Amino acid sequence: MLSLGLLGGFAKVGLFAFGGGPAMIPLMQREIVGAGWLTGEEFLDALALGNSLPGPLSIKMAVLVGWKVDGVLGALAAVTGVAGPGVVLMLGLSAIYLRFREHPALAGALRAVRPVVIAMLAWTVITLLPGGIKDYSGVVIAIVALAALFMKVHPALVLGTAMAVGAVVFR
Repeated sequence: MLSLGLLGGFAKVGLFAFGGGPAMIPLMQREIVGAGWLTGEEFLDALALGNSLPGPLSIKMAVLVGWKVDGVLGALAAVTGVAGPGVVLMLGLSAIYLRFREHPALAGALRAVRPVVIAMLAWTVITLLPGGIKDYSGVVIAIVALAALFMKVHPALVLGTAMAVGAVVFR
């Protein structure tokens, strides 16, 4: 029964979280924390862990949450829920896009969606900021990480360095 709830909750994320990756975070947060599968702090920890590994964030979050809630079956249900809708929709939309990609209406629709994705990313930062940066050291880490990213340091190196520093400094 728990696995069906995970399937449904993550299917909502898979169906309605447009933009993928970080743009999915607000809906994942609403579903995961709202259902009581993780606390707000556990959610931030899961995001940190998920962002430190390769692959799609939504899949990694589904595995972690599903495993915590209902073991292997829960993980499989959550992954199916989050990935299934996108796979099915992308198969259909790929055919439409490839056939009509030069049509002005499609180009206009895609142009209008881009700023919405940026707004969703900004909303993610705004809502996660209070729980993710709790003190002066968090502000310093965030500024250094942002500066490194502006200097084109690979995100994996930024994350790995932060994890190594945190393992030593914040024991």
